[in-house]
Amino acid sequence: MTSPSSEREVVEGGCHCGAVRFRAKISKREATRCNCSICTKKGFLHLIVPENDFELLQGTDAITTYTFGTHTAKHHFCQTCGIHSFYRPRSHPDQVDINVYCLDGIDPSSFDVTLFDGKDWEGNIDGLLNR
Repeated sequence: MTSPSSEREVVEGGCHCGAVRFRAKISKREATRCNCSICTKKGFLHLIVPENDFELLQGTDAITTYTFGTHTAKHHFCQTCGIHSFYRPRSHPDQVDINVYCLDGIDPSSFDVTLFDGKDWEGNIDGLLNR
């Protein structure tokens, strides 16, 4: 059950150089760590939020997008500093996946982290979607 919007935490974050900034409402501090090739190399700690709980405050013109494989996921990053602060995940293409490490003033260790075996994405995605 999702908390009423008045009980949700409002968080802000962005890239390293400040060109990309966002705000989001989150219901709980739960994140996912994936071991697939791109998440491992980016150092991404996943916090997926509904699109209507995410607001890009600035940086539309600073964002570049990378895709690969099925081209479903849209890996957005700042073209100035290269930081991946959020993207559109393949698992939830109608939602936004925020990098917990890019949140302002929030210790990532304050999140409960679940591990996802993304090396076998196809074999494990149903478990992720059914959480």
